[in-house]
Amino acid sequence: MAETRSAPLGRVLAAFAAVYLIWGSTYLAIQFAIQTLPPLMMGGVRFLLAGVLLYTVMRLRGEAAPTRREWRNAAMVGVLLLLGGNGGVVLAERTVPSGVVALLVAMVPLWMVLLEWARPGGIRPTARVITGLLVGFGGMVLLVGPGRVGGEPVDLWGAGLVMAGSLAWAAGSIYSRSADLPRNAFLATGAEMLCGGAALVLVGLLRGELGAWNPATVTTESVLGFVYLVTFGSLVGFTAYIWLLGVTTAARVSTYAYVNPVVAVMLGWWLADEPLTARVLLAAAVIIAAVAVITTGRRPAAQPAAAREGDGTADTERESAAA
Repeated sequence: MAETRSAPLGRVLAAFAAVYLIWGSTYLAIQFAIQTLPPLMMGGVRFLLAGVLLYTVMRLRGEAAPTRREWRNAAMVGVLLLLGGNGGVVLAERTVPSGVVALLVAMVPLWMVLLEWARPGGIRPTARVITGLLVGFGGMVLLVGPGRVGGEPVDLWGAGLVMAGSLAWAAGSIYSRSADLPRNAFLATGAEMLCGGAALVLVGLLRGELGAWNPATVTTESVLGFVYLVTFGSLVGFTAYIWLLGVTTAARVSTYAYVNPVVAVMLGWWLADEPLTARVLLAAAVIIAAVAVITTGRRPAAQPAAAREGDGTADTERESAAA
């Protein structure tokens, strides 16, 4: 944002804590939820519930319903972010530790830079950013490669799902910058959650998840994980993030990209007995360093001529939906 407003320090610190801890913890919550809940359908219902609530509140506050064109674009963004991005995460967490998944998702800035460069009229990355890209890819190879550097390698199929999902997430984020969407960022996000959630449920049904699911096997841990994802992951963390964008700089808020993977790795080790090997720790340091270099070194993209309501928050708030 170009300008920020003052806010009590206590509230700012509480909001940062929510973004750091809640978003970092959603990876573990997903792992608990999918233990006995069908993965894609769990994610779909999660976003449908959050989307219905957010969309309804905005409409009751007097926001106009999206046009047919806006619904179409919201569906495109929602499918890329939620079906592609979040869908890849929930499927991968069946075989990949939640902390490792968070580290791989932290590679999204790499895909963002590459896609932004590849598109017509895109921005060429600086030498600093290219260095960050190379370092980041090195960290990713270290994490999922076949060698035994301080621990067993990560399941390649699961890691591939995460990386494909991260690429879809980056593509959806870039597309959303110029797409014709509702001017109100909250209404746009509600519409995207509805469309993306519906797509997740549909694909889950086509995969036969409902037929293979036995409700009698659902555990308390899975239910609590699901409730946590709906309330804290999709609503509380999102609200704190949007509020922070209005009271502090976007650069400070973006530090969540460095902190979330660390939180996820430590929680997975502490609460889910996930291995915390030298290989994971070294890869974590390399990947987070690369994200820091890329995020602090990339040049800002040109803003659309008619920015949506919220001084650009419509783009950044979509980044919370995958968590």
